[in-house]
Amino acid sequence: MRHNKHHSSLGVTREHRRAMLSNLAVSLITHGRIETTLTKAKTLRPFIEKVITKAKQAAAKTEAKDAIHLRRLALRDVRDEDAVTLLFNEKHKEFTARNGGYTRIYKLGRQKLSDAAEMALIEFVKADDPGYKKSKGRRAGGKKSRKPARQAAAVPGAPAPAEAPAGAENPPEADKS
Repeated sequence: MRHNKHHSSLGVTREHRRAMLSNLAVSLITHGRIETTLTKAKTLRPFIEKVITKAKQAAAKTEAKDAIHLRRLALRDVRDEDAVTLLFNEKHKEFTARNGGYTRIYKLGRQKLSDAAEMALIEFVKADDPGYKKSKGRRAGGKKSRKPARQAAAVPGAPAPAEAPAGAENPPEADKS
């Protein structure tokens, strides 16, 4: 049974994975963007977003003991006091207007020479970044019209496209004997 297996194992032990995510989080907090494999970036995203949420909650607390508790919880995960101090004192202000979605992942393609792993760039999303607008697709906008392509592409004043011969639509089947 796969109970409590809701994470990517990354092919390493639990201790190694926690240390790796901690180091990746420190690099991301310090530099703002890092290049890593796509699998590591996807695993890092929920890890770092939980730490950022703790920093936002600590800034909103009125009592110092509650803020210190959240800082210690974040320090348990990130394991670098300088990075946690930077996040809790300065960087958390960038995310006060956002309700999640603090990171963005760009796929870079298969660039790693040793094993051809797919690389990705993970970065913090700026505070004033609106993100991508959702387009009205089939489900959001209702039914799409089912006009043929020739009618939809017609431009007023342009010559009409040439019609295909009558027998070209359904070619006769070849004799299979």
